[in-house]
Amino acid sequence: MTEITYTRQGDYNLPNLLPPQEEPVPHGKYALLRKKFLKEHRRVTYTNLLTCGKLNGHLAEIQQTAQRRMEEIVAQMAKAQGVTEELKASDQMKWVQMMNNLQNAAEETVLAELIYS
Repeated sequence: MTEITYTRQGDYNLPNLLPPQEEPVPHGKYALLRKKFLKEHRRVTYTNLLTCGKLNGHLAEIQQTAQRRMEEIVAQMAKAQGVTEELKASDQMKWVQMMNNLQNAAEETVLAELIYS
């Protein structure tokens, strides 16, 4: 167990308490959305993760899971709706339109499942 040190502030000795230091991790879109959601709507969870030194790990896991889930959902929906490379070669604008629609639908699902829960 580490020894607690104190700093004198006027007539009081205040403990030098710092949360555990975490490795800085670059956050992506989904990690930042999750962090904002936790700060605004789940303050206790956010504070617990922050003070335990597990916030960056949680956000990195959310980012990876969300990206993986997006890829899976888009691939499944594209297969189900017949969005293929042949369509891309024959009608690029239709392919782009359909892929954008699929990505938007997949993102709504990921946000509901992982970020805002």
